[in-house]
Amino acid sequence: MIVGIGVDLVDIERFERTVERTPRLLERMFSPTERALSLRSLAARYAAREALIKALGGSDGLRFNEVEITPEASGRPWFTLTGSTAAFVAERGITTLHLSMSHDAGFAIAYVVAEAGTELPRSGEPDAAAAATRTSSTPRPDTEAPAVASGAPTEAAR
Repeated sequence: MIVGIGVDLVDIERFERTVERTPRLLERMFSPTERALSLRSLAARYAAREALIKALGGSDGLRFNEVEITPEASGRPWFTLTGSTAAFVAERGITTLHLSMSHDAGFAIAYVVAEAGTELPRSGEPDAAAAATRTSSTPRPDTEAPAVASGAPTEAAR
């Protein structure tokens, strides 16, 4: 079930000026791997962190340095959460965080969808009890793909 959504838009030029004025910002917000990326990519990752805050309903319990955006082999981004941030997300029952990011025309955008709890029954399933027994790693009846094929599970859920 979707429990939160968040979106954030970052003006890349403004983000670059902020980084120039406050270079330590990069160390406080991004992992060493992320800091090697271009400022456009970092602006998108900043937007992802802000969108995550919105999807979670606020920043209480979230630490930016415990949030890393890591790509899958396909290039699809996902969150890797550690420390108290991972614990906070797990305590809220969030099992999957979907993330989409893009940058173009001087702007970076990120969109986050947080999922928690049991899934609703799919067509052909008799009741919610059948859906409740299915976990995020259980293949769907009509395919071999995992049920979370559209999004990566949070680090806390792995």
